[in-house]
Amino acid sequence: MPELVTLGPDAPFEEVIAVIERDGGVIIRDFVDEATIEGLEADLRAHLDETDWGKDDFSGGRTRRFGAVFNHTKHVIPVVRQPQWHAAAQHFIQGPSLRKKELRGQGQVPSYRIGVTQVIDIHPGQGLQVLHRDDGLWDYPHPEGYEQHARMQVMLAITEFTEENGGTMVVPGSHRWDDERRPLPEEAIPTVMAKGSALLWLGGVYHGGGMNESDSSRTGLTIGFDLGWLRQEENMYLSLDHEIVRGLPEDVQKLLGWELSSAAGFVMDDGEMASPIRLLA
Repeated sequence: MPELVTLGPDAPFEEVIAVIERDGGVIIRDFVDEATIEGLEADLRAHLDETDWGKDDFSGGRTRRFGAVFNHTKHVIPVVRQPQWHAAAQHFIQGPSLRKKELRGQGQVPSYRIGVTQVIDIHPGQGLQVLHRDDGLWDYPHPEGYEQHARMQVMLAITEFTEENGGTMVVPGSHRWDDERRPLPEEAIPTVMAKGSALLWLGGVYHGGGMNESDSSRTGLTIGFDLGWLRQEENMYLSLDHEIVRGLPEDVQKLLGWELSSAAGFVMDDGEMASPIRLLA
């Protein structure tokens, strides 16, 4: 069975981008350091133990999941600062838009921001999740040759991901498909990666949670970097404790949505269309 390409944490940005361009996704080994993973596991496990099972087929009757991750752990900060992820987001989300706007004589470039945070804990007995595209939530079009992607997502392995325990199923190359083509189950391959590694993939890639046939749960943290003018999948302004947000570094506050995207998302302050981070402060 083919495998997704795995690169190291020091792999050049150009190499990471080239693999994603070809396959739609790549695994980064040791995406964050061991202390971050151990901190995440300790902080998130306590909340998982109090979380109910999914209520529908998509969420999974043998899967526990919750969002608003910044409310539960500060160890998510190094995750959203990981430089290879940012380089990929800048290339796939901002790059084509920047070139097109320059041709039209405009200087504005859309931001990207965190659209969703979710811990997903797949337990033994959970079946396959339907293969889907995450940018489908906006009915994002995929015409032939499209360049501007809506999402650059990460799935961080809090525990080891294997074929047996439900490692995320991915259809390589499906980011290049138009909207008429649908994936076949046999086209999907499992994400196999060590604890602390991460899968980076584009929003147009078909994927889904795997079947857990092992004797232990498979836990991952997924976060999406999304095109800034799209509505966030998770409503950060209502989901997150504002006192916690005020205590975060400014770059993380902006990633969570307290920032303008071009001119969108302003608040009026003393007659000025200002960034919302001004009111947060």
